[in-house]
This record gives sequence, C-alpha cells and structure tokens, in this order.
Amino acid sequence: MKTVSHATPLRRAPVQRRSAERLTRILDACADLLDEVGYDALSTRAVALRAGVPIGSVYRFFGNKRQMADALAQRNLERYAERVTERLTAAGDGGWRGALDAVLDEYLAMKRTAPGFSLIDFGNQIPVGGRHTVPNHRVADRLTELLSGYLGRRPDDDLRRTFLVAVETADTLVQLAFRVAPDGDGRIIEEARELLRAYLGRVLD
Repeated sequence: MKTVSHATPLRRAPVQRRSAERLTRILDACADLLDEVGYDALSTRAVALRAGVPIGSVYRFFGNKRQMADALAQRNLERYAERVTERLTAAGDGGWRGALDAVLDEYLAMKRTAPGFSLIDFGNQIPVGGRHTVPNHRVADRLTELLSGYLGRRPDDDLRRTFLVAVETADTLVQLAFRVAPDGDGRIIEEARELLRAYLGRVLD
C-alpha cells in the first residue's frame, strides 16, 4: 500500500526562531478566523491583520489560503500525534483497546476544543464540504508509525490497511455524530467505538 508524505511544503521553511514564531502566529490566526468566518470568507489579508504581521510575511510561507489551511491541517495532525503519545505513555501498556480509546478520545477532544479543527481537522474538509482520501491515508500512516511499537506489531502494509479502514470508519461516524449534535452525539460516538473494537479485535487479537 502506497504511503502518503507527511510534509506540507511551505514556500520557505522558517530557519530562525523569529520566523518560526511568525509562522505560528499566522497559523493561530488562521485557526481563529476559520471558527469566526469560515473557510469561504477566510483571506490571507485578514490572517495577516489578525497575526500582526505584514501581508508579505504570509506570502513568504503560503501562496494562497488553501496552502495555509493545508499547513494548519498538518500541524493539527502533529499535535494530535503528540497528544496520543503523551496519553499512551501515561497509561502504560493498555493494549490495542487502550490505544483505540486514546486515539478516539484525543480526536474528539481536539474536535471540540482546538481552534479551527472542527472545520479543517486533518485536511478532509479543505475546501469545506470536500471529502478527500489523502488526509485519511496520512492519518493512517501516522498512526501506523506511532502505534506499531506500542502494539508489538510490524508497521507493514497489513497494519497500515487495518488502520486506514479504522480511520475511514471513525471519520465517517464522528462526522455524523457532530452533524446530529454540536458537541458530538454521545450515542453515535459509543456505537462507533464498539464498531471499531469489533473490527480491531478480529484483526489485532
């Protein structure tokens, strides 16, 4: 199974601390504005104004708002991986069921609280309303790297395919849960959890 690159290319990668901090401010402003005005009304000029940087600083990193949203989605994925790693480290050896809870619970927490995440998540909603397969492949690849050692499994195509099926399933059902209720319908989320446990139990036990 073909893997998908994790990197979102920037026009120019930050090399100095000040430049990296400016990039962070730009992405933070992008996330806040997504919650406030949505993707269609988002503009690079508004992001520059909110971030307190010249418009040229935005264009130094991004050619357009799509590239900026892509970079935010990639940052979301890296932060998500960090949160899952921290939870698994704190929990110790909980097996694949503990890993599943960490993966799903941290995703739900970001969906509910992280600025811009409900609109962009890991890139599935760019542009808003679009459903693309590449971001879910990227998430499955990242989880394969992250969880293979924890589960004592080889990070091979079979494990990657298993995680891709689980990610696609979880993505569809979580989106349904958040369409039914603003904070995510708890009953649908638990149905999703049980479905994933049944599938992963057949593959990983």
